[in-house]
Amino acid sequence: MSASFEIRAASGTYTARIQAGSLEQVVERGGDIVVLCDAYFADRFEGRGVPVICLPALETTKSLDEIPRVILALREAGASRRTRLIAVGGGIVQDVAGFVASIYMRGLKWDYAPTTLLAMVDSCIGGKSSINVGPYKNLVGTFHPPQTILIDPGLCETLSADQRIAGLCEAAKICFARSPEAFEAYLALEPGVAARPAELSEVIALSLASKKWFLEIDEFDQAERLLLNYGHTFGHAIESASDFRLSHGIAVGLGMMAAGAMSRSLGRVEADESPTARFESHIHGLLLEKPDLGPLVADLSPDRLMVAFRGDKKHTADTFAVVLPLPEGGVERIALSRSPETEALVERAFAHMKVWYAS
Repeated sequence: MSASFEIRAASGTYTARIQAGSLEQVVERGGDIVVLCDAYFADRFEGRGVPVICLPALETTKSLDEIPRVILALREAGASRRTRLIAVGGGIVQDVAGFVASIYMRGLKWDYAPTTLLAMVDSCIGGKSSINVGPYKNLVGTFHPPQTILIDPGLCETLSADQRIAGLCEAAKICFARSPEAFEAYLALEPGVAARPAELSEVIALSLASKKWFLEIDEFDQAERLLLNYGHTFGHAIESASDFRLSHGIAVGLGMMAAGAMSRSLGRVEADESPTARFESHIHGLLLEKPDLGPLVADLSPDRLMVAFRGDKKHTADTFAVVLPLPEGGVERIALSRSPETEALVERAFAHMKVWYAS
């Protein structure tokens, strides 16, 4: 399938296109451009007469310490305020590209070709960059959307099971947070790790259409868009405690299961046939497709989980901000007081998650 839709933003309208083979459009683009890409795709740009900056797809790449190197590489490539930056890669490349494009010479226009399923279903729209500072994940960033997003589902053929699971966890989350109808439409597509690009195209389109609603009603993360942090407060702690051996999407999946455990401890959600129970069953099934999950979860230190959880940027001095599922489906953002009782709830949620997946 091919699809195209526009997203309204404060800086203007930008376009996302889902089309097989669209990566070649990026490769063939001429003019005053600089390509910033995942090192895996470097050979696609050899001999094409355009400057190329390659980045390793590692969590350490999207750190504030590394950003000056990218800025200097842009300067050495001759980038001016008229240069368009072309980003090709997954979420790490996107974060770096979006951040650098927003500050280099006070702002460059840029385009993005996402190469992971997670980036295709989620982060490619919204214009949000997230950069790590020291031990703190996503502590700084900007809002600076690309002009055009070219999504080539055929790239999913090369993705590992881990990468597919990560993307599907995020797509399911967005649809579930949007509405019961969106989640039912997602399930009707029968998404799975073995899905072909044509089938994943429909998942991508539904996920982005669902996320578009959040972006256009709350572009700058003040209210409704914050619901998309479902699983992220727990998930970021899981990523950090695993030394990033658990990828972002997998950690968010685990984080949503921990959030569900907290909801049950608070008496908010019962273990029944509710939409929330069906959602968690779907996420649970996806996570079990990751063969090495057990040892990685077993290695998670309870102390490190709590240190990372306490340091999440979404909290305030007096409260922990968490997004929890509702009995009838959907999610709600609540603030819990920073207290020994709340910390015990968080510890129990992580412990339940470990019991489910550490065997």
